[in-house]
Amino acid sequence: MADWNGTDLDKVAAAEELDLASERANGTLRDPVTMWVVRSGGRLYVRSVKGPDGPWFRGTQSLHRGRIEAGGVRQDVTFHRADPGEYAGVDAAYRKKYGRYTSIVEHVLTDPARASTLRLEPR
Repeated sequence: MADWNGTDLDKVAAAEELDLASERANGTLRDPVTMWVVRSGGRLYVRSVKGPDGPWFRGTQSLHRGRIEAGGVRQDVTFHRADPGEYAGVDAAYRKKYGRYTSIVEHVLTDPARASTLRLEPR
């Protein structure tokens, strides 16, 4: 597991949104998708509102690699499925950061969304 440097971790975590592009089998990047990003401890996470059936999520599952951009940081990453033990911290982070969007934030707190929780690690 690779760790984020403190400055990049802080910048990405503070960003309102993140652009994520997963890598295709031929090495090219898919078009980026804009989403919410949260920090729990020293790690960054994203979730698919549509759960594991979400198109962008499925794209991350072929090579588990891609690129993110947020808060002035552009970083190649690997996508790791979060363990269920990480879900509570990620839920709390979504509620804290995006709680003002009450009707929307609940969509990333469902069981299908939790099942799509990805930990972003720099590479």
